[in-house]
Amino acid sequence: MKKLVLLLVIIGAINWGLIGFFQYDLVAAIFGGQAAIPSRVIFAIVGLAGIYAITFLFRRGEDKVATGT
Repeated sequence: MKKLVLLLVIIGAINWGLIGFFQYDLVAAIFGGQAAIPSRVIFAIVGLAGIYAITFLFRRGEDKVATGT
């Protein structure tokens, strides 16, 4: 689960980087625009993953995120 969350956060970070550097929203381009339902679902899932990833900051031991325990 934690690896999936980390993957989604990375996808979100890459998308934001593309928006910031090139004004190109990859998720919206793939799924039919920012207002399209599939894009909004992806944005919501990535956002929830980001919120869950905040808990990684408060865990003890660096191996807990890497091993998924």
